[in-house]
This record gives sequence, C-alpha cells and structure tokens, in this order.
Amino acid sequence: MAEEVSPITRQVARENRGDPAACFDINLEDVADCLIYDRHGVSVPFKKLHQDRKSVIIFVRNFLCYSCKEYVDDLSKIPREALEDADIRLIVIGQSAHHHIEPFCLLTGYPYEIYVDPERCIYQKLGMKREEKFTDSANPSPHVKSGVFVGQMKSIWRAMTSPAFDFQGDLHQQGGAIIVGPGSHVHFSHFDMNRLDHMPITWLLQLAGVQQTLDLSNKPKIIHV
Repeated sequence: MAEEVSPITRQVARENRGDPAACFDINLEDVADCLIYDRHGVSVPFKKLHQDRKSVIIFVRNFLCYSCKEYVDDLSKIPREALEDADIRLIVIGQSAHHHIEPFCLLTGYPYEIYVDPERCIYQKLGMKREEKFTDSANPSPHVKSGVFVGQMKSIWRAMTSPAFDFQGDLHQQGGAIIVGPGSHVHFSHFDMNRLDHMPITWLLQLAGVQQTLDLSNKPKIIHV
C-alpha cells in the first residue's frame, strides 16, 4: 500500500532558504473549496488549480503594488516551452475585483493563468501575513527595479489613471508562493514578509522541476562573432 503523502512543505525565509529544518504545515483542504475568479468573473474552486498537475502559484499583494507589477513583469518572460517541458502550470492570484485582471495583464504582458481572490479567503486560511516586517538580513527582491519613492509614485499614478479607481486589494496584505500538486501534495511554500521579499523566480522554477536555464534580466546579450 502506498504511503500517504502528508501536505507538509518548507517555508524558506530569505535568510534560511534551502534549510530543510524550516518547516510548517499547510492544509490544502482548508482552501480547497475557496472560490477564485478569472478575468470574466467566472468562479472556480481553488482545488481545480492543482488536482491534475504540479502548479506554481504566486500570490501578489495587489495589482497596484509596484513591486508586484515588476515581479509579474519578469514572470511574463518565462518561455512557455520551459513550463511545458516540466509539465507545470504557472498561476498568479491577486486579491482585487476580477475586472482589474485584464488591465494588469496588458500592463505586464503576463500571458499565463491568473485569478483573483477578492475576499482574501485563501490568503487568510493559508496564514499569509498582513502588515510588513523588514529585517537587516533580508535581501531585496532581484525583480524589483524601482526604488520605494519612484515605485510608490508609479502606483499612485496608475491608481489615479485607472478607469475604476480603487486600491485593487488590501494594501496591507502580503503575498507568497507555493508549489503544489498533483492532488494535495505540497512541495514548497514561501510567505512574503514584505513587498520586497519575493521568492526569486529562477529558484522557484528550479524547485518545481524546470531544467531549462532562464535569463529573466533586461541586460543586452553579447554575441561573439
């Protein structure tokens, strides 16, 4: 008889990533029936995202957040064949109303699956943090290019010029990343401590099984002739 897989994963903080001793429980049954919504407002239970395949699921703070926008900018650079070769789904979940999905995808160029959890059901039941905590040992996200002042000005400008003016989610809610599936098997999780505490994308994809070496930088490539 096959041994039952326990839904336990690793929480790897920025200062102890890779340390297998950093563990805690995530019970996917608690969030299995939480409804999320696609860009058309069609609902689907959360469990549908990981029943049949391994999924990398990124929870962002809110769609106005400059650091989330720049993180998703880099997610959009992931080649589709890299995900297909590893047989994984890449999914972003926000916490706004569903009508903000389309403008956010147009802004970032993000071409993969994206949903919203407007009631923050999954955020809360999984225990994602609210409010920000900064530590001296924390390294900033390699995906955030804007400084705090410039980034916040960009966020404010997008809010002011948006057709539907709202905050597009709880401004105090933090995000995270999990690797789950197939079924209730949880491979990994990271809950952000603050807006800059993203799990580096290349690390996350390697943990999910992506073999292809990816360059998500904007630096021009040097071709030797």
